[in-house]
Amino acid sequence: MQTNAIIEDMKKLGFSEYEVKAYMSLLEQYPLNGYGLSKQSGVPRSRIYEVLGNLEDKQLVFKQVDGEATVYYPLEPELLVEKLKKEMTEAIQHVQSFTHKLFNKKKEDRRMININGYDDIINFIELLIDKAKDRVAISIWEEEGKHLSEALQQAAARGVTVRGVYFGKAVPLDTLVTHRRLGRYMAEKKERHVSITIDGEQVISGVMSRGSESRVSWIKDTGFVEMTEDYISHDVMVNGYAATLSGKEKEAFERFTDLSRRDYFNYTEEEFDQWKFGD
Repeated sequence: MQTNAIIEDMKKLGFSEYEVKAYMSLLEQYPLNGYGLSKQSGVPRSRIYEVLGNLEDKQLVFKQVDGEATVYYPLEPELLVEKLKKEMTEAIQHVQSFTHKLFNKKKEDRRMININGYDDIINFIELLIDKAKDRVAISIWEEEGKHLSEALQQAAARGVTVRGVYFGKAVPLDTLVTHRRLGRYMAEKKERHVSITIDGEQVISGVMSRGSESRVSWIKDTGFVEMTEDYISHDVMVNGYAATLSGKEKEAFERFTDLSRRDYFNYTEEEFDQWKFGD
């Protein structure tokens, strides 16, 4: 006699209610054809052959054709138990192995670490550049560029791609784009910032114009890397494009960028007049 308990137990092992009813009924009486098993088990005739096909695929039921008659036999309970044990053991071992590998994969360290003091920051940035293997994206001012020039040149010499924006005239690498209108920029911002990504894995970014009070944040996070790379690439594109303009075209472009910044930051006319259209 079938009980709800055995149906629930078999469901836990991956069987449907109809599959359990058909198999248990076949254990009680076999061989049976599809019609007889449907009547015996209570599985609807419209579903019985689908259910039997599933049980055949799972090797719990075997079909025998004798002339025009097709009947079905169940797998013996002892073999059923051994089969289930083997399959479950293999499945558990696979789950254990797979989840163990996932859990023990190197995790991305998303801690944000602050580094203070101008000299300590420069030394740390040099260390990161020296360890770069593939790519350095950088946005720096000439004051910091003087300290980092040698490290950047050495990185490029060993095959590291160096790209970015340089706020100054003495560009240490021709792969860096000079930022235009430095006087206007400083009139507006009054601070020098640095933003650097290393190998698409880490970012260092912050303010460098406060001497011993300078402070940057260092974080290993791909989201921050992508955001910083987008910022630097946008600056490269804008300044690269501006360098191709001259005359009235250049004047119109710079007027557009100034007015756009005024509207974006909601500057007052007094604030705006301090730096608009300057060099």
